[in-house]
Amino acid sequence: MKLGVDLGGTKIEIIAIDDSGKELYKKRVNTPQSNYSATLQCIKDLVLSTEYELAQSGSVGVGTPGSVSPSNGLLRGSNSTCLNQKPFKQDLQNLLKREIQISNDANCFALSEAIDGAAQDTQTVFGVIVGTGCGAGLVINKQVIDGPNSITGEWGHNPLPWPEENELLSTQCWCGKNGCIETFLSGPGFENDYAQTTRQEKDSREIVSLSEEGDEAANQVLARYELRMAKSLAHIINIIDPHIIVLGGGMSNIDRLYENVPKLWQTYVFSETVLTKLAPPKYGDASGVRGAAWLWK
Repeated sequence: MKLGVDLGGTKIEIIAIDDSGKELYKKRVNTPQSNYSATLQCIKDLVLSTEYELAQSGSVGVGTPGSVSPSNGLLRGSNSTCLNQKPFKQDLQNLLKREIQISNDANCFALSEAIDGAAQDTQTVFGVIVGTGCGAGLVINKQVIDGPNSITGEWGHNPLPWPEENELLSTQCWCGKNGCIETFLSGPGFENDYAQTTRQEKDSREIVSLSEEGDEAANQVLARYELRMAKSLAHIINIIDPHIIVLGGGMSNIDRLYENVPKLWQTYVFSETVLTKLAPPKYGDASGVRGAAWLWK
């Protein structure tokens, strides 16, 4: 069997699947906060308890926030900051006394949808996570593409393409740059646009509900969001030309994106036809943990 672990900032989830992708077991626990050693031990306990529960051992894949630096093997760029600059993979292998596979959580999401999800019949898959941040993974022929710098898919930290004049003076991104796609298309970016427009604070679900009720301000904010996503994904299509783009994360639950964004990106794609599909995920929040299990094929 294959075991997948999704290491998040607030929860750690484990899944066991068989070679066909059938779910055998799943469990979720709280992530130890700001405690590296306790996080490692928690993952070990989940793996061993799952194997005990199913009376068999399995391969272990882990989806992590951030990525492993190719220069020193240390984890970097994680929003769970206690993991940064730590030899996470080596330490966990030593603790479990076996080899493991690890990859960025966005890579795991894309791989899950490419193997047996919304993109299972396609060759080139760009899996996008639009939630607290903006991440993505690229899968070609059911293989994750990491790249020599381990940053394949970091579309969120490129500038918003074809910006309007008022978008040039955007909120500074946590990465230190201004104008990053993440500051516009993340959930907080969407909510910030509404707050600046109305001087009222609402979460993304409330804004979408208001739009569905005909609220003009909410409609304007959502229309801007769709155009910004269309421009940003048009850049991806112009460079990679994927067969399908699968959306994940909290913002992927907005149904109208799948109809409106492909209509809008046509103007910005360097082709008279755009055959790339935009699709919701088959497995939703479970895609990350399933993709971690599929790291062992």
